[in-house]
Amino acid sequence: MTRAGDQPESLPKPQVDRKARLQIPAQRPAKQPPAGRTANWDETYFLFDADTARAEAERCIQCPAAPCQKACPVGNDIPGALNFLERGEFDLAANVFRATSELPEFCGRLCPQERLCEGHCVVGKHALPVAIGKLETFVTEWQQANAEVDTSTAPPTGRRVAVVGSGPAGIGCAERLARAGHAVTIYEAWPEPGGVLLYGIPTFKQNKAAVARTFDHLRALGVEVVPGTRVGADTTLEALREQFDAVFLGYGAADGADLRIANEDAPGVFEATEFLVRLNLHGDTLPADLAEPMPSMRRVVVVGGGDTSMDCVRSARRAGAEDVRLVYRRTEREMQGRSEERQHAAEEGVIFEYLTTPLEILTDAAGHVRGLRCQRMRLGEPDDTGRARPEPEPGGEFDLEADVVVIAIGYNVDPAWGERTPGLVRDRWERVVVDPDTMKASLEGVFAGGDNVNGADLVVTALADGHRAADGIHAFLNGQPW
Repeated sequence: MTRAGDQPESLPKPQVDRKARLQIPAQRPAKQPPAGRTANWDETYFLFDADTARAEAERCIQCPAAPCQKACPVGNDIPGALNFLERGEFDLAANVFRATSELPEFCGRLCPQERLCEGHCVVGKHALPVAIGKLETFVTEWQQANAEVDTSTAPPTGRRVAVVGSGPAGIGCAERLARAGHAVTIYEAWPEPGGVLLYGIPTFKQNKAAVARTFDHLRALGVEVVPGTRVGADTTLEALREQFDAVFLGYGAADGADLRIANEDAPGVFEATEFLVRLNLHGDTLPADLAEPMPSMRRVVVVGGGDTSMDCVRSARRAGAEDVRLVYRRTEREMQGRSEERQHAAEEGVIFEYLTTPLEILTDAAGHVRGLRCQRMRLGEPDDTGRARPEPEPGGEFDLEADVVVIAIGYNVDPAWGERTPGLVRDRWERVVVDPDTMKASLEGVFAGGDNVNGADLVVTALADGHRAADGIHAFLNGQPW
């Protein structure tokens, strides 16, 4: 299949003095000071400048085994890209990233590099790892501002594919199929395309201009984008199967999990997505039921321990909340989100209530939230995830004052999808069951990938699913056996 970008031929591995490179000081881009950044919604980090980016890329020792590349779910040729970058060939460096990723401007900002590429960087055994994510962001943003992103496609095949969902999996699948010459139509339930990239991630982590550019690029490839259309309500999967030669389901996992405690439906209690959407977006990008401005907030308590909960506490500070607390039932060591996000939240004045679990939403005489009753915990034996199981500390009940409580404890796949499509085989968590190699689902011509298959996961793992699905669909459309 046709890949993105005018991919340069791989350069031979340069002969480098690895010992000398290990002595090069680490470089990091500047970021807004905490006191200033809570007064705006701009991105926390500034982009590298060109000279500093080249100096940081030169820290790459070009190891033959390239463990950073192996740790990347989409297999980015990181040493190849950084080889071009250190020589000042920013456009070529960007094309190396685009050859394996349709979302480098996003992955560079959002991937947990400390667990993936940077976590496997050999330089990181001696000093700070190479800042791979921020270098990826730099070269791809440089290309957007100073060059052109390739929009070449194969000749039209006459085959039509529907993509349900415009998040990372849908984008990855749609672009690859469009480049292969297939006619692709993306359906998105939200008023604007982008899925989680637009509606789930705050601007201070990912600027919205990059989302809009992505869909301008897809349209330039011939992709039709149909927002404001919910499959299952405005049209059906069966109707799409009749109209198209294949369908990809990338509708994600957007059903917020519940605490299942008293008064969880009280005014002033918000599910994380609603909270983030109403604070971060405005105007026509909002559906009618979320268009009402958020109430003013002074004391906010967020329950959760992942990246979404960090997005919520940091958004609350930017919305003017004076006292923002994060309630988490284990310790920081057991948290699964990015350490960088926790550091930023702490810098911005968020208070972390570790070893704490919620018991009850407290309400006033009018039924509005006034606080959260909590229980202090201690860690016991490991549970089936391998993390220490939290247990109640005797006599450890206490109350936190709050006029807003946000529930950010994870996401599930919407069970309504299975109810509307009984022939679509799902597991007990309502996730679509697929062949892991081709992403084929149980219905002929239907493929799926991303969070609706894996459960809530990373942008880059959803993107990788989109790639596999595109390959599977391309083979199916070319008459290879189902």
